[in-house]
Amino acid sequence: MSFADTLKKLPGISHLAALQLLDASGEEVAVIENKPGQAGSLAVYNHLAQLHGTISPDAAQQGLELYGEHTDDARANPGKHPNIDRLIGLIDEQKTLRVKQVFAQP
Repeated sequence: MSFADTLKKLPGISHLAALQLLDASGEEVAVIENKPGQAGSLAVYNHLAQLHGTISPDAAQQGLELYGEHTDDARANPGKHPNIDRLIGLIDEQKTLRVKQVFAQP
């Protein structure tokens, strides 16, 4: 299934302005915003957080599957897809990130 098809099956994200990703010490390591170019990643990370509670190595593996064809491109071109690179790093380093939702203003 293509990434575009996968996105259609993930929960909506219109209620989110962003997700903050926090390391074990609570420090923000990244923000994924609800804007063009990041909305797909926001949907994937939000879905993973809903299912797993955190972005653990197991959740990251599932995320790589959700990204579909973009995962192969990310592996072939490190730095091109930083949100996928982050998932690969979590698996390689066996680390977990906490997720904090930033809600959109009505």
